[in-house]
Amino acid sequence: MVVKFELSALKQTKWYEVLVCILFGGIATVATGMIAKSFGPIVGGLFLAFPAVFPASTTLVEKHEKEKKQCAGLNGIVRARNAVALEARGAAMGSTGLAAFALIVWKFLSRESPWVVLPAAGLAWLMTSVLIWQARRLIRSLLSHWKEA
Repeated sequence: MVVKFELSALKQTKWYEVLVCILFGGIATVATGMIAKSFGPIVGGLFLAFPAVFPASTTLVEKHEKEKKQCAGLNGIVRARNAVALEARGAAMGSTGLAAFALIVWKFLSRESPWVVLPAAGLAWLMTSVLIWQARRLIRSLLSHWKEA
């Protein structure tokens, strides 16, 4: 499965599907706030790393992939599972990047300006996520060459 960015995919998404994603995100945010209020900011902060829209987005990815294959007269279950697995890997990589973001904010926000720390932390998140993605591709490539030898 090739990962690519397609603006045309936005046409497939219905308004109520976006609403479901927003609702899931809101529920996760409120739950995190309630956990932080009950158990303190350290425990609540652990829940901030949960990708709030992930459950809704994976459901939508699965639905759209199945629909595409069914329109072609095929069973799209395997394709949908692969697409959701890819989505999950991306979420895990992004969450690891989020840990880099949190580390930068935690270490430097108390003594530096937020205007410096937040962009630096955002850059750390992006670089970490991209590096993990590239490392995964490299390892996969090396393993496929190793199997061929």
